[in-house]
Amino acid sequence: MKAGKVWGTTQLIEANGALEFHRIEMDEGGVCSKHLHRYKWNGFYVESGKMLIRTWQRDYDLCDITILNEGDYHKVKPGLYHQFECLQEGVAYELYWAEFNHNDIERETVGYHIDDQDEAYIKHSSS
Repeated sequence: MKAGKVWGTTQLIEANGALEFHRIEMDEGGVCSKHLHRYKWNGFYVESGKMLIRTWQRDYDLCDITILNEGDYHKVKPGLYHQFECLQEGVAYELYWAEFNHNDIERETVGYHIDDQDEAYIKHSSS
């Protein structure tokens, strides 16, 4: 579905449990809202035209500015306010995704060798 925005149009290409993928047509001079995503990364790839990304940092009082030309990619991490401005009419792709947490394991037991299984069971059940 294509939706009009004050800065151009956006079209959802794919949305599933892992990501969202949008094609955006940007009008020169258009600026999106200053906003943040609590849990999602936000990536921008410019196919044509020119886009400026503002990212307000939390760790220090600064607004980073990144200018994207054709073929450039930039991502904004979750929890940071950001905004894009269309410096030159064109097409870009916007991605949203949540990062997989590699440290999500919670162990209830330790591993063992199958030859020691009976001994491990006895130790566990007697405590």
